[in-house]
Amino acid sequence: MATALENIELEKFYQSVLQEIKATQLSEEDGGNSEQIFTQFAVDLLASAGESENIRLAYDKKGVGTKNQHQINAYSISDNYETLDLFITILKGTDEVSKTTTAEIETALKRVLNFFRKGIYKDYVNEIEESSEIFQLASELSLSAELQENLARVNAIILTDGICQIEAPKSEPISGYSVYTRVVDITYLYNITEKSHIPIEIDFKADNFEIPCIESPSDNDEYKSYLAIIPGLALANIYEKFGSRLLEQNVRSFLQFSGKINKGIRTTIMKEPHMFLAFNNGIAATADSIELGKDSKGKGLVITKVNDLQIVNGGQTTASIYHTLKKDKADISNIFVQVKLSVVKNKTNFSEIVSRIAEYANTQNKVSVADLSSNKPYHIDFEKLSRTIVTPHSENSTTQTKWFYERARGQYKNARLKDGFTKSRQKAFDIKNPKNQMFTKEELAKYINAYQEVYDGKKLVVAPHFVIKNVKNYNQFILHNTNVKVENNNIYFEDAIAKAILYKTCEKIYGVKPNAIGDLRFITVPYSIAYLGFKTNYQLDLYKIWKNQSVSTELHSFLKELMIAMDNFLKTESPESLIEMWARKESCWELVKQHDFKIDFSAIKADMMDKKNATKRVLISADEAEIIQQKENLEKIKSVPPSMWKKIEEWGSTTQNLSANLQNIAFTLSGRIRSNSRILESEISGGLRILEMVIDKEPELLFDMDNIPEQQSKLIDNTEITIAAIKKMVQWDRTHKRLKDFEYRLMADIVEGKKTLNDLNKKYAKFNLVKVKKYGFVE
Repeated sequence: MATALENIELEKFYQSVLQEIKATQLSEEDGGNSEQIFTQFAVDLLASAGESENIRLAYDKKGVGTKNQHQINAYSISDNYETLDLFITILKGTDEVSKTTTAEIETALKRVLNFFRKGIYKDYVNEIEESSEIFQLASELSLSAELQENLARVNAIILTDGICQIEAPKSEPISGYSVYTRVVDITYLYNITEKSHIPIEIDFKADNFEIPCIESPSDNDEYKSYLAIIPGLALANIYEKFGSRLLEQNVRSFLQFSGKINKGIRTTIMKEPHMFLAFNNGIAATADSIELGKDSKGKGLVITKVNDLQIVNGGQTTASIYHTLKKDKADISNIFVQVKLSVVKNKTNFSEIVSRIAEYANTQNKVSVADLSSNKPYHIDFEKLSRTIVTPHSENSTTQTKWFYERARGQYKNARLKDGFTKSRQKAFDIKNPKNQMFTKEELAKYINAYQEVYDGKKLVVAPHFVIKNVKNYNQFILHNTNVKVENNNIYFEDAIAKAILYKTCEKIYGVKPNAIGDLRFITVPYSIAYLGFKTNYQLDLYKIWKNQSVSTELHSFLKELMIAMDNFLKTESPESLIEMWARKESCWELVKQHDFKIDFSAIKADMMDKKNATKRVLISADEAEIIQQKENLEKIKSVPPSMWKKIEEWGSTTQNLSANLQNIAFTLSGRIRSNSRILESEISGGLRILEMVIDKEPELLFDMDNIPEQQSKLIDNTEITIAAIKKMVQWDRTHKRLKDFEYRLMADIVEGKKTLNDLNKKYAKFNLVKVKKYGFVE
């Protein structure tokens, strides 16, 4: 039963989800589909928790109210064709959290399973338009021999923003495929934002399996060990239900939990099953807690339940037993596997202990101890750079911000809570660290790996066909693309962010349906970036992108032309029904490299590095970075004219929004800037706090209407302004960033209804309209 505090926190989380949906809709030209926006939000959380991967949004809904009604919102096929995740969304969209009913769950499950049932029959794909988002999936379901041979489980996952207090109804196999159902409600989504993952709980007693064990005599505060013997049937049963979710998440990023049969294990099972325990090293696993009992004879000790089971070594053994059972119809009733189970007692240090056990259990693999942790020096040093380096001033970016690297999950949220103990400080944090400039380890791997090939000898180990496989791509990144000194390396950081800007720009250019180049964005984008780099010998001027915090107009046009051509090539040349599966193979990338897309590379000559006139870039030490930050803060204070500081002081006194001390600082700054005298560090920090508060409470105060030339003032007076125009202006400026913080904030507040369009605000809005028109804005 949830406590009152938990209910309050859940409601806060729910409201933040609603706000995120609204903000996303506001930023998209067509408003976006709220159901699909929520779907993307939910599957992103599941992916980050390691519960699914390579998830693609694909919406289709037909025959509502009829016997054959179906619906699908997203899907995922594992690299080895072993797991198919089908997602369907129930979006309530109520003002407060509400319950998702049993009837809604049953209807959703019926719809998504109907889609699968239709998909595996060959005739259905012929009824679908090729332009449909689910055409390729339906084609793969009906035509792919690999999928039909390897598919072990179909997960029907119901996503909902409501609270569901019932278990998902169980489902019978469909056409011989095991089907597992799950409900991921708002409570579950909230929990995985608070925890690294949701524990896997296994009840051996309920499944009629006995797991005999002995306790280790050693006693300590960290863990308790057990040696157990698990029947092969029990292990196969667990694997069928959970697949790679069983594998400890850090390790999963590095080891290939491919599901392929190990020949030695298969031979032993088929020919000498009684020797399996002697020949096989068994598995190592961890757990949060276990329950013990007596065996059926009332004598020996058995494990009846395990909470948060994670296999840290032995994934190949587990998968091989399962596939030998399924593919070879082998009798595994006499197969038993040794298990070393470590139950972690130290809950405050649970994740670290599990990670260390995983590291040492896998020392026989190629992966090093450092590689198995987000505490690798590369990540720590890159994080430090992201906390100190600010974006440069430019025409495209008047506000200096930071690119926040989330080395460990939840860092951004925690930093925001730490810095934003008041609303004004939260907004200040958001301005300095925009959410769209927060990125994770996996995203960094994507941005960097998409840009340039890497070979290990003659073997290609980093290329776009890896990038579209999130877990595998991160694996390749850590093993082959982090061998660089990052400490105090601002040049490396700036180039990495330039690659991020390039990638994110391509995603924006490609678009989302219905205003998209196609439905292969997750493939076309990395392939296009990699092709651009390959054809130009990686001579793109990344520093230019960093300085401008955007790509040039010419490069923007070039990228669009390239992606249109790439998208068409992938669609027409794919030998497989599901293009995604072909694009995951090296043969696809090799074919792309050999193709001439007939695109004029001379159009982006100015975007290439000029070796004769190359910009001299200097590494900045930590001390220098701090000095630069101090200079930038001083410039920001001086950019506000003396008359404005005086106006702010009067406002702070009248409204009591500024303390007496801050009022004095505003008054002092007015005098110091007027006389061009030295400004103290305490006055700079106080001035920055004051500006944050003004931007939060009264951004229009910063409009310097008194100093506008008469001619421009008349132009402003003669300009018409409407709410529709302001909304369009806000959407436009999100991309082009021509308005200052306070100018944009006022417009956004008017659109969101936080401020009224009174005469004074109308005048400010007209000022902004005249300003953005100069930069190409069209009403």
